[in-house]
Amino acid sequence: MRKLILGLAVTLDGYIEGPNGEYDWCLTDQDYGLKEFFSRIDAIFIGRKSYETAQQYADSNNGETIPGMPAVTEYVFSSTLKSVKEGAVLIAENSIAEAGRIKEQPGKDIWLYGGALLTAAMMKAGLVDELWLSVHPILLGSGKPLFHEQNSRSQLTLLDSKTYETGLVSLRYGINK
Repeated sequence: MRKLILGLAVTLDGYIEGPNGEYDWCLTDQDYGLKEFFSRIDAIFIGRKSYETAQQYADSNNGETIPGMPAVTEYVFSSTLKSVKEGAVLIAENSIAEAGRIKEQPGKDIWLYGGALLTAAMMKAGLVDELWLSVHPILLGSGKPLFHEQNSRSQLTLLDSKTYETGLVSLRYGINK
């Protein structure tokens, strides 16, 4: 079965966005393991807000949503969008069941790209298999937290860690099920 990997940038104090939705604090001066990560995936799960932000970015960057990312199947989870770009798949109903069905299909792993609501739902349903967190050396003090209150504990196993000269620390954890 394919793994669902929550992979994202987070501040040391646990925020994935600043108080105004900004992510200008993310270090982008080097690869930080993205090329290797991209070789592991062939699909992406993305929520409506993150999808719209990514499309705005792509519109001003020659259609490229994430620099260096190969073509992948995008699954957009939204109950309000009526359509998505060509080649993307809109999932408007039974999100958790559909995500589970997609995980069972043959293929490479799946990147859970964001947003906060989608991440919380996937975590609560036990669908996330791995966390790949790029911890940035900054304290924002406020913003959108990575994790919200959970109903239970999640035990993790450290799979890999790497420290970069910039102070960014890449952490990969498996979620014990």
